Amino acid sequence: MRWINRRPSPGARLALASLPFAAVLIAYTVGSLSRLAANPNDKLLPGLAGFADALNRMAVIPDARTGDILLWADTLASLIRLFSGLGIATAIALVLGMLIGMLPSVRALLSPFVAALSMVPPLALLPILFIAMGLGEVSKIALIVIGVTPVMIRDLAFKASELPREQIIKAETLGGNSWQIALRVMLPQVLPRLITCLRLQLGPAWLFLIAAEAISSDSGLGYRIFLVRRYLAMDVIFPYVVWITLIAVATDWALERLRLAVFPWSAAEGKA
Repeated sequence: MRWINRRPSPGARLALASLPFAAVLIAYTVGSLSRLAANPNDKLLPGLAGFADALNRMAVIPDARTGDILLWADTLASLIRLFSGLGIATAIALVLGMLIGMLPSVRALLSPFVAALSMVPPLALLPILFIAMGLGEVSKIALIVIGVTPVMIRDLAFKASELPREQIIKAETLGGNSWQIALRVMLPQVLPRLITCLRLQLGPAWLFLIAAEAISSDSGLGYRIFLVRRYLAMDVIFPYVVWITLIAVATDWALERLRLAVFPWSAAEGKA
């Protein structure tokens, strides 16, 4: 049998998926043990005891100054900013994406502008946002919105414009007006793509959030990572990075389950 036609069994797929994670863990363990053997006070690659002590300090013991458990307080602050930005971006992208994809006049008006806007590096706008909106929550949320919305609009507009013309003609033949066609023909087919598009923008959204928190914030996961870096506190930085990754993976998984539960007929199109 050719390699291209050979498909692994479920057990083999699980084993193959585990191999890269195991390789990274083994490489870290070997590197940590070798560095700690040469210097027991080495901070670059802490051992398991160092991680356990840091997790206990950050996730269990309340902070002496604020009384908060820092990991959970930082997580809550970051998630409020992240989901606020993604929620606003999703609403804007759905409306404008459908309008651009459905109406030729709106496409001619907005498509070039949105395409140009999507090429602007969002992080380059961060100083402008801080000057215009201040250093509070609004500028951080605005960075996420500006960073992901244009890409989502273009994606949804393309999805709306590629729907078969025959569906539109049939709806018109049955007496449907533009509003009915948008709600009953286009919207049900665009929504699954909206969820997939949101999944694809989780990584960039986290990037913009952490950048904003690192520059100006007094709470949040990004703030904490950049605060402790000056002390070379890798025993805190590594768990925070892993925690952010776990949150992102869980969010991605939940969105995919939501898409399959609400739109089971879209299973064939969305393996992102």
